[in-house]
Amino acid sequence: MRPRVLIPDHPLISQQLAVLRDKDTTMPQFRAAMLDLGRWLTYECCRDWLPVTHSEIETPLGVMAPVRLIDPNPPMDIVPILRAGLAMVEECASLLSTARIYHVGYRRNEDTREAECYLSGLPQHLSHDMHILIPEPMLATGGTLIQVVARLEELGADAAKIRVVTAIASEPALDNIGSRYPDLVITCAAVDAGLDDNCYIVPGLGDAGDRAFGTEDY
Repeated sequence: MRPRVLIPDHPLISQQLAVLRDKDTTMPQFRAAMLDLGRWLTYECCRDWLPVTHSEIETPLGVMAPVRLIDPNPPMDIVPILRAGLAMVEECASLLSTARIYHVGYRRNEDTREAECYLSGLPQHLSHDMHILIPEPMLATGGTLIQVVARLEELGADAAKIRVVTAIASEPALDNIGSRYPDLVITCAAVDAGLDDNCYIVPGLGDAGDRAFGTEDY
């Protein structure tokens, strides 16, 4: 089983992905490209997901025009996974301006290579009908995302109403995520074949958090 994966065929998306993959891309360029990608991927993932209402508004000519509006009920939440999720969330939130933002932080244990939670800003309860967007620039093994979705479910969220935006997902990550959440929808710029011995995506783009925030010399 695999989650549903959407890869938009758009030159603006492929252009930003090329910037992210380039080893010579500077930190400011990388961060700007990831922000742009967050915006475009969020736009695409919301195409058939957000609840809408139909109404009418009066134009300056005094004529009523039919409109389709985003329904504020149920509410929308954004849950970026720190650190790398911070590189995307600003543009995600610019499109979903009424969404609340709850941060969660995970750090890879270099001995076990498993993700460990070091920060949770989630509330004590989430509504079952709430729509949740998770910005996570890289899905390498999928382990962190599985932990986050499981925690959201524990708090009352419905996994069927959760969507993920990511720059690159690996084939192993999609297998792992699909074994637990086959109905999850992931919008990404690319799917790469594999992982290296350190569980980094290949060909990938390196460490998204380090490259976005300048915490390692590239």
